[in-house]
Amino acid sequence: MLVKRKHALRRPKSGTPSEHGDGLSLTGARRYYEAFGRVMAALAAEAEFIESCRDLTWWRGADHSWHIEWRDGPFASEVADLLAEQIRDPAHDGSLVAGAGPAGAGSAVLDVMGVRFELRAIDPMGRAGVRARPGFWRLTEALDTTRRTNTRHPWEELLGG
Repeated sequence: MLVKRKHALRRPKSGTPSEHGDGLSLTGARRYYEAFGRVMAALAAEAEFIESCRDLTWWRGADHSWHIEWRDGPFASEVADLLAEQIRDPAHDGSLVAGAGPAGAGSAVLDVMGVRFELRAIDPMGRAGVRARPGFWRLTEALDTTRRTNTRHPWEELLGG
């Protein structure tokens, strides 16, 4: 009986894995993920942005870029301006963010520390629309333990208190 064996692809013996993988060198990967970390830290520090967005997602692009997408919330151009204000380095004069394409209500393209970011807002309301929306749940109000109300606080619901 004739049996064929399947062989797994072997790693090349010479070179580093990144030379044969996705093309990111070690220093390039550090810069790539540092830029992503700075962007996410800037967005997380802006409570109004996080509270107003639904379905905030991000993924790595095939061309070594990052894609960030959300529903509702601010316009993409407003987020681009926010990132330009927030992402700074004391050793570097000015912002580490530069516009790499047109910025509008639905999309914006940025260059953050040499890494391309594509921002996409689906059905955005803008910051003014978010503030004017009735019933907008604010994190600061929910966590305010000094304000007494007739109903239970959201955090009490979560903790079962």
